[in-house]
Amino acid sequence: MILAIVTAYPPSKVTLNEYAFHLVKHFRQHQEVTELILFTDDTAANAIIDFKEEGCQVTLKPCWKFNSYFNLISIAKAVRSTQPDMVLYNLQFMKFGDKKIPAALGLFSPWLTKLMKVKTTVLLHNIMETVDLSSAGFTNNKIKMSVFNFIGEMLTRVILKADRLVLTISKYVAILEDKYQAKNCILIPHGTFEIPEEPSYELAEGPLKIMTFGKFGTYKKVEKLIEAVEQVRLNTGQNLEIVIAGTDNPNTIGYLDAVKKAYKHVSNITFTGYVAEEDVPVIFSESAMVVFPYTSTTGSSGVLHQAGSYGKAVVMPDLGDLSILVKEEGYKGEFFEPESVESLAAAIEKLVVDKTYRNEIAKTNYQAAAALPMSIITKMYLNAFNDQLVVEPDLVVAA
Repeated sequence: MILAIVTAYPPSKVTLNEYAFHLVKHFRQHQEVTELILFTDDTAANAIIDFKEEGCQVTLKPCWKFNSYFNLISIAKAVRSTQPDMVLYNLQFMKFGDKKIPAALGLFSPWLTKLMKVKTTVLLHNIMETVDLSSAGFTNNKIKMSVFNFIGEMLTRVILKADRLVLTISKYVAILEDKYQAKNCILIPHGTFEIPEEPSYELAEGPLKIMTFGKFGTYKKVEKLIEAVEQVRLNTGQNLEIVIAGTDNPNTIGYLDAVKKAYKHVSNITFTGYVAEEDVPVIFSESAMVVFPYTSTTGSSGVLHQAGSYGKAVVMPDLGDLSILVKEEGYKGEFFEPESVESLAAAIEKLVVDKTYRNEIAKTNYQAAAALPMSIITKMYLNAFNDQLVVEPDLVVAA
């Protein structure tokens, strides 16, 4: 099988690039895949596609640009020139741009690929029906929300024109089957990027590092985390370091710089900036816990899966997709009320003072992560691809 993947890919900073890296790393190790073709954005032109592990050839074809109006055409030309057996789109709604028109136009690409008689699968990481448009930084205006929701519904119907739509959470499948009468949706879990050897759960000498990881400024904000840790310091006298790992959300450029200025009086805060792929294991391994200072969620959490793979306890709000992952995939965390500094402080303090409890959560999360490695996830994709390539009845999708 010649498999093509339309995606961002490191060193691109476009969303889902890291997920693509791990998909590629594991797809190429399956014997069914004879060649992988990566249709990436132009910023991945210098991507490293050599891997230590043996596997099939990987061909890099940068063919689209973030916020370009012509991605629909350029991707179609790349597909026609390479003639893959299967195309997998690694998508969320703002994949092709943060401007409305190019973002929307890019989402027509899977449908066009299908019309070109190439089998097409879309991996959709979020759905509009579960996104809080206000907290996610889109708009607070109710009229604009109605417009966004209408456009989101239309684009969902367009995406459903693909041969197969993969979702990472069962609730998403149920929503699309109920609302759009979709018949081509399947569930494949997010999976865990890397499964290192089980850690010792012992931390190095020095301050306990309380880490958060992501793109901040919309529904991920760090002010309450900083204030909560300050409370825990006062309550316990413990030596605690706050590690804010990541960058601004593209919709809130300048957010972290403003936080630095507003909290310059608070000691022992580290802002790492962008964390390169090779530095991810270090930043997780050194942390005592990972905190999710979210007010809403927009999809299956890659950070939760990473925390599990490195054997880390987590502190998170009991809401949305995080709550579903705990129930469906066996993760465990100390929960807090999303808008309450006091609740967040209490949750962090519980893990700070009780090492045994913290390690119990960490071990549970490691076991949950180890149950769904990317090698198994990519095999699930290949099974789905083979079903389509061998014999597949006509699928009825929403009009």
